[in-house]
Amino acid sequence: MKEDKERTCIQKRDDNAMIEVLFGESEAGSMKTVKGKKIPGDPDKVVCLGFRMDIGDIRKSVDSQYRKELINSMYVQEQYGRKEETDLELRTTDDLHCNELERLRKYLKDGEMIRVWYSDAPYSICGFYSLCGALQNYENEIRVVKLPEYTILKDGIVLHSRWGEVDPETFLQYLSWEKILSGKEVKMYAQIWDELKEDNSPLRAVVNGRVLGVPEDFYDFLIWKQLTDKQVKEAYLIGMILGSNQIGIGDWWYAKRIDNLIQQGKIKVTEDSENKFARMICLAGA
Repeated sequence: MKEDKERTCIQKRDDNAMIEVLFGESEAGSMKTVKGKKIPGDPDKVVCLGFRMDIGDIRKSVDSQYRKELINSMYVQEQYGRKEETDLELRTTDDLHCNELERLRKYLKDGEMIRVWYSDAPYSICGFYSLCGALQNYENEIRVVKLPEYTILKDGIVLHSRWGEVDPETFLQYLSWEKILSGKEVKMYAQIWDELKEDNSPLRAVVNGRVLGVPEDFYDFLIWKQLTDKQVKEAYLIGMILGSNQIGIGDWWYAKRIDNLIQQGKIKVTEDSENKFARMICLAGA
């Protein structure tokens, strides 16, 4: 009861000046559509920190050239048969993320209240831990809304893995989960991030509710569960993986790993295509 009263009290406060922070492009876009409508405030005060801190070297700064190139390679992986203007747009995407970071730094310096929306999806919780590392240097009021594991509806239960899967029209109802993040909690999460940086594995995954450094091939078993000696279109295979394992890992990661496994000779391309998602593949031994 006490916790519910505290949450109600928080919701009654003025949210018009609140800065919303999210860690994925689709969920940040959803927030912009409801900010000022379903949720009070200015839609321009939505910040997307889409740095994908669950992958790659995290000892390098979040706005380093290394991270820019890593993010850019992710978008290039998803684009095939693209036009020249699309190439130009992709080359500027990494700068957009850094611009978002600068916007957040300015808001923090100006003393703005920050509300962070995160989930247990690896990219999101790693982004949150990384952000806490920076928030130690500020005294702003920080609120957080962590996506619950599921939502009970009249006709059933909906499971969640990331904010990008949530209907934007329902964002308001999740404010009942909002809480103020204490300074001690900020330091605790920042320390977890420091430990992950010290480990600096090529990938970070959520295992039994904890973020752990894991090898790059950690998710490969999900590919092997779906791939057989019968040829299949790569896009269909990845769709099967995503449909069976909603763990917040994007299609581009599985496409990257399939490329790697083809190079290792473990997966065979039976019918190639300029669009890699359209090529036919099967187990190499078939």
